[in-house]
Amino acid sequence: SSGINAEWPLRPGDLMIAEYYEHVEEAEWHVEAIKEYMPGTPICASLAINDESDVHGVPTGECGVRLVRAGADVVGVNCHFDPFRCIEAVKKMRDAVQAAGLKAHFMVQPLGFWTPDASVQGFIDLPEFPFGLEPRILTRWDMARYAREAYDAGIRFIGGCCGFEPYHIRAVSEELSEERGGYLPFNCVYWGKCLEKHTKPWVRARSNKHYWETLNPGTGRPFSASLSKPDQWGITAGHELVKQHQTSTTQQELIEGNEFKQKLHRHEVPC
Repeated sequence: SSGINAEWPLRPGDLMIAEYYEHVEEAEWHVEAIKEYMPGTPICASLAINDESDVHGVPTGECGVRLVRAGADVVGVNCHFDPFRCIEAVKKMRDAVQAAGLKAHFMVQPLGFWTPDASVQGFIDLPEFPFGLEPRILTRWDMARYAREAYDAGIRFIGGCCGFEPYHIRAVSEELSEERGGYLPFNCVYWGKCLEKHTKPWVRARSNKHYWETLNPGTGRPFSASLSKPDQWGITAGHELVKQHQTSTTQQELIEGNEFKQKLHRHEVPC
């Protein structure tokens, strides 16, 4: 028995998602529990990892294989990283699953923020997390490219996680309208076609796909850095400072955390 404390059996649904796991072993436990308590329910298993490994060093491709062997029908990644880093991670899973002679579907639910500078812990390590991430938000045109690249990679469960806004989902839906039987969501911008009747001629000239696909948007922040330096405390594998508890963090724990950070800056502890 998995020892889960709940009212069983659960009512069946269309599917069950086991997501946001940084360690593949935990996700395997969840998949096994779903198989035991919700037999016959399709299982989607998604990790919050990059294209290299989970936080304990298990290669991303191997993570995908282990989830499929545990019983997952759909595997992939969600959260922590931007759409294009997440696509690369799912490609690693796809290739490894196929090489192992296994079959599965694939999913991706990335952040709505750019994270090219994020380390193994993703955007949580970035100094802007969580209250200063807005300058990193992807445009709707970035999202259209994400949708196309994900689909072309063989991913069919395409969505979003933290930072996704309604116009992001609309852009994904619009980009894949033909693949979805021609359905178009409400208030589509049709790659700027809605600008054809704008009062300003230079704005009307932007009513085409090429303009928006090739746009290199400015931030309006003259001294803004393009990248940040992640914290990278290096304590994801059971360190005392990252153990969770139900009570509020004490003042002493806050002091210990700040002292640890200062030691990191002085290179007095291993990273």
